[in-house]
Formats: sequence, C-alpha cells, structure tokens
Amino acid sequence: MLRRIFTATALVLLLSQCQTISLEDDCRAIVAREAEIATEARGDYYIGRRYYIPNTRFWGYLRRPGESWRNTRLVMMDESIVRTPDRGMEPPAPNAVYGTDANVEYIIRGEFTGKKAYDPSSNQVLPMFRAISYEVRNRKPGFLFKPSEQYSTDYVTLMPSIMPSPSMCEAMTRRNPR
Repeated sequence: MLRRIFTATALVLLLSQCQTISLEDDCRAIVAREAEIATEARGDYYIGRRYYIPNTRFWGYLRRPGESWRNTRLVMMDESIVRTPDRGMEPPAPNAVYGTDANVEYIIRGEFTGKKAYDPSSNQVLPMFRAISYEVRNRKPGFLFKPSEQYSTDYVTLMPSIMPSPSMCEAMTRRNPR
C-alpha cells in the first residue's frame, strides 16, 4: 500500500513538472523577439550566440544586428587575431573549462574570411569568421530559434530550420491574438 502511494505521488510530481509549449506559443514568442531584434542599433558588428557541443569545432551562430535568427550562420572561428572568450583546455585535459559559455550572447566585431573549414564531428563545411573583439551582450538570452527547442550535447539539434515559417506564425498570431 505504501509503495502504491509513493509511486502515485512520484507520478503526480513528475507529470506536474512537464511543460508543453504549443506551436502557437512558439510563434507568439518568436514574433515578440523579432520585433525586439528589429529595434537593434545597426552597425559594423555581429550578434553571436555560442553553441557548444563537445568534440565539435564550430563556435556558434552569427547574425547581423536587426536580422532574424532565421538568417544566422553557424561558423568556425579563426583565432589568429583574438582567441574565443572561453578558450581553455578541452576535455579530457585536467581542469578543462572549454564550452562553459554555451548559449551566451556576444557582440562580435570582425569579418568573414571567405574561407571554409570542415568540422568532422558534425560533418559540415562552415564559413570561417575572424573576430577582432568579443563583448558579452547577455549571459541568459533564452531560446535561440524557438522556445520549445530541445538542446542536446550529443549532436546538432539547434538550426534555423526548426523555426516555424514567418507566414505560419503570422497566420497563427492573427487567428488567436492575446
């Protein structure tokens, strides 16, 4: 009897922790964020979001100020001028600290080199970006592409293609305004 009560209690607690986000909720959040992005000061810099997956060589995503995350590019960083902010010893080295800035948002100055590099762990050929400076913009910027995204350190899960289309979000928020 006690075992059944414990099991039932555990199940109730587990289910009450589950949170589902609907496509409508995703769209509402994306539309609000894109309105905020549209107000960003334009300039000669990029907004970068660190996207860390162990054993990969890409750095993360870059976009121009005022542009949607839909238009972002996953990049490799050329560290010939400045090292990336979280550059340190990588696992399995003792006291490794590499990758602790996952999902941190930066203001980055620099340029695309025109070269491409191959990341064997993700099997992608990516553009090279040579930064000259990094400045933390937001340590907890929230979702990258949509609120219901599922980040995994096992493989590339976050890509612009997981975002619902602008027309889908527009139709959904027009049909169900809050």
